[in-house]
Amino acid sequence: MKTAKLDCQVYTLDNRLLLPAGKELTSEALDELIAANKDTSYQALSFLEYGTVYQDILPLIQKPPYHVIFDEPKRTLALNLMKKISFIPPILESLDYFKENDFYTYRHSLMVFAMSTIMARDLLEKSEDWIMEIMAGTIHDLGKICVPPKILKKDDPLTAAEKRILEHHALAGFVLLSYFLQDLRSFAGRVAKEHHERRDGSGYPLGISLRDSMVEIIAVCDVYDALISPRPYRITPYDNRTALEEITEMAQGGKLSLEVVQTLVSHNRKDRPHFRECKVSTEKRGTPPADNLYGVIVKRDMEKEITCPNCHGFCTKRESYKEGVEYISYKCSSCGKEFDKDDLLNIEMNKYYET
Repeated sequence: MKTAKLDCQVYTLDNRLLLPAGKELTSEALDELIAANKDTSYQALSFLEYGTVYQDILPLIQKPPYHVIFDEPKRTLALNLMKKISFIPPILESLDYFKENDFYTYRHSLMVFAMSTIMARDLLEKSEDWIMEIMAGTIHDLGKICVPPKILKKDDPLTAAEKRILEHHALAGFVLLSYFLQDLRSFAGRVAKEHHERRDGSGYPLGISLRDSMVEIIAVCDVYDALISPRPYRITPYDNRTALEEITEMAQGGKLSLEVVQTLVSHNRKDRPHFRECKVSTEKRGTPPADNLYGVIVKRDMEKEITCPNCHGFCTKRESYKEGVEYISYKCSSCGKEFDKDDLLNIEMNKYYET
């Protein structure tokens, strides 16, 4: 497997830089990072008893369409399961950060976590205690503390640089959890890194084939909640039927686990069929929202906006060909520094992290 490389820096909530942009995530680099935190110990705290988590999650699981999934027996089950889970303070503090700076991510984290616990109990042939143990520490979007809020809450199309910064949250979460949990092989870190990967290798950040059952559960819950919730780029959420149709199509296309999608669909039915007996319709009768900007990338002519990253002087475009392939670079007329399109993209990304 290729070595992952950070597009952006990774930092903690108290602005401690853990790794710079461009750092390759080799096992040696991660071991060194973890060693820097080896003398730190954390006292785990109850997830449901932290802050206003219980008061916030209870009404959320009683709102449509979650009121069907979390009917009285399932609601009691889910809350009892979550009572068994404790997180270390740096993870819980991220919930405070999101609640204040990006309420969607806060709410989304709670709902994906709640859904994942009950679906894991149905799907995995493991003990309940085992499931709760591996779920401890699993806040899949933790890495979004390294994404500027103005990007998280942007309500018009992203630029290519903004998309790269947003997607950075997967590797950032992996680094943060490896550091805090002092384990580069933790399940929580794997979830953070892989929850946007897909079975057919079309996801990010590494484009690997997703095959871990527990990560697939969280990936499906992540997509489902994102579809049925208002987003900055799509004010109108998908209705529940259309959301399930979209996820079913992703499963049929080899992107998501059909078995996990069957389980999600079975939880949405009042008669509660066993997921293996749940027939998933392939008919599409729903209509996606018309105002959806997800995946729309606005093109910017960065060549007109860019100045030399070294001296801020005027740059000229240079074209060359090698074996019939065009190469474009830029040269500063003042200091002579040359750079290419990737450098342009990195320069735009760095603007978001300048203080």
